[in-house]
Amino acid sequence: MRTVLIPTDFSENALHALKYAQQLYKCLRTRFYLLHAYADEVYGPFQKKEEEEVFESRLKEVRRKAEKQLKELKEEVIGVPPNPLHTIETKASFESLVDAVNDFVNQYNVDLVIMGTRGQTADKKITFGSHTVQVFKYVSCPVLAIPESFEYEQPKRILFPTDYALPYKRRELKLLNDIGREFKARIHCLYISDFEELSHRQEDNKKFLEGSLTAAYLNFETTPVRNKANAILDAVADKKINMLVMVNSRHSFVEDMLYRSTVDELGLSLQIPFLVMQNLPR
Repeated sequence: MRTVLIPTDFSENALHALKYAQQLYKCLRTRFYLLHAYADEVYGPFQKKEEEEVFESRLKEVRRKAEKQLKELKEEVIGVPPNPLHTIETKASFESLVDAVNDFVNQYNVDLVIMGTRGQTADKKITFGSHTVQVFKYVSCPVLAIPESFEYEQPKRILFPTDYALPYKRRELKLLNDIGREFKARIHCLYISDFEELSHRQEDNKKFLEGSLTAAYLNFETTPVRNKANAILDAVADKKINMLVMVNSRHSFVEDMLYRSTVDELGLSLQIPFLVMQNLPR
């Protein structure tokens, strides 16, 4: 059974991501966890130390509201009739979003986090809100972000930019392989380099990639070095890609992109689901 965690702030973007998740795993046994982290809602209004009873009252009020909203959300998306392959559970957590997601990932051995690209308060001009970027950066689990404007379509054409420099994690490649099998997808592995020849280490990692993605149709391509974000966006447009997959690791393009204020160099034009796989300790 697949275990999928869906953080929600009850925004339209979060609801859209949840419905995408239900479509993506429509034919697979899946347990969905809907998670709302509400620490910011409790601490946000207070600019100075409050009386303990005032704080406790506020905490109880926010928790009650969160649990009520989660119950209503579950009833809204469960379906009539409900999908017999799906179970939906809810959890309200008095933590920050990143801490709540990381704790939940570790406790329930989550396979995939699916969330919107923007929250309720995010600037509508940007693609990736600050909470989404924080989850990309710090959560030790694959994260799939869904733009609100993206209408569901099966991920049959997947772009996977990679430099073959680091060994891949078997569990996360299995996740991608399962998507390839389910949708008979073609995965375009894009190497951005001026040199066709790979080092021995790169060759070994490429072979491991081939051996791990046996259920998908694989293409291996090389494109000259230039602005990486533009190279990726050009490939997305040229190949009519409907899912972008990248690996986050130390000193990778994804890490560099997420730590820079220019994250929107890629984000402003990316209007397809973006799966960030982690090559970090878990």
